[in-house]
Amino acid sequence: MKIIYFIIMKNQKKAFIFDLDGVVTDTAEYHFQAWKTIADELNVPFDRHKNEELKGVSREESFKRLLSGKVLPPDQFKSLMNKKNDLYRSFLKKLTRNDMLPGMREFLTQSRHDGFKTAIGSSSKNAAEIIERLEANDLFDSIVCGADVPNAKPAPDLFLLAANKLNVPPEQCVVFEDAYSGITAAHTAGMKAVGIGTKEALPEADLIYKNLNSVTPEQIVNLLV
Repeated sequence: MKIIYFIIMKNQKKAFIFDLDGVVTDTAEYHFQAWKTIADELNVPFDRHKNEELKGVSREESFKRLLSGKVLPPDQFKSLMNKKNDLYRSFLKKLTRNDMLPGMREFLTQSRHDGFKTAIGSSSKNAAEIIERLEANDLFDSIVCGADVPNAKPAPDLFLLAANKLNVPPEQCVVFEDAYSGITAAHTAGMKAVGIGTKEALPEADLIYKNLNSVTPEQIVNLLV
């Protein structure tokens, strides 16, 4: 298997593109707490199940889904959306380098050692701040966030821009995602998709792992060839 792996690496430049929340770190609880505050203020039902439906979705679209048809004046909509982000960012101050998900720092370190390009492709406009708080800037060649593209996932824009910044063709990129919309975006971009979660939640993923603990870049490449 080693021989096959190094032949692949020699002849094809490959890249790994990672979603952020739920893949590199888990800030889902922070999102839930912030959205719950807004929902309670508006007397709109919101629970953890509803929060799961917002995975991989832009902030504006998340707020529309939370409202479930309730219409707000544009100024109030924008004000509350900004309030949610301010709450979320206040929670982010708790993040440290120890908040990477199991196996992720090791996987990224090995990927860099093996010559893979790496990037973040996240809908979060706070991606750069999160990576800095995780002390992981040296593990990524590029960070692409929701503010950089016109269309959020499931559109492929984020991942295509990340591939462009890495100077790697889309077909040589592997995306790591925990959201159905992200898997769809990866495939639409012409990329392979590794799901972080369960087969039930991510049935279209090319590979599925609970997390990347004890998983190597070599295993990923060999299984996707």
